[in-house]
Amino acid sequence: MEIILTKDVNDLGLAGQVLKVANGYARNYLLPQGAALEATANNLRLLSKRRAEFENRAKEAKDLAQAFKDELSGLTLTIAAKAGENSRLFGAVTAQDIVNAAEAKGVILDRKKIRLSEPIKSLGDYEINIKIHAEVSAAFKIKVVAEGAELALSDEASAASLPAQSENEASVPAAKDSPSEA
Repeated sequence: MEIILTKDVNDLGLAGQVLKVANGYARNYLLPQGAALEATANNLRLLSKRRAEFENRAKEAKDLAQAFKDELSGLTLTIAAKAGENSRLFGAVTAQDIVNAAEAKGVILDRKKIRLSEPIKSLGDYEINIKIHAEVSAAFKIKVVAEGAELALSDEASAASLPAQSENEASVPAAKDSPSEA
């Protein structure tokens, strides 16, 4: 059956394309989901009128994906996991763990778009691929560390960023935020 895609469909095509697909796939999935229209003469005429709109929308989506790729290129996430001997993890680091770590840094990722060739089951540095758009993929780095080790890493980083104190200056602990009483 010939169809016209009205939405981008993963592993099939982009909005505005005319494709030939299996009848059952079109009738049972694409048409009820509103992702496609049957390629009738009337719908093909409508497509020719709206082709510029589809092309503009596709270009905007690709530009946004490219900007997001540039943002992700410098991203490095640190994920803490329980580890045993020989740097083996108890369990694995999953796509959901990566999404949670990214959200902690203020980056929103879709778990389904993260491409892990195999589960991460040991400590170390990894490069993660994510398919942002049909034509745009990005890569960023994650560092899997043993639980407890991330505290030592953050303490070292904060100690390195503090200026050295002279002997006359006293060290004053930072006041903790306490809930205000009404």
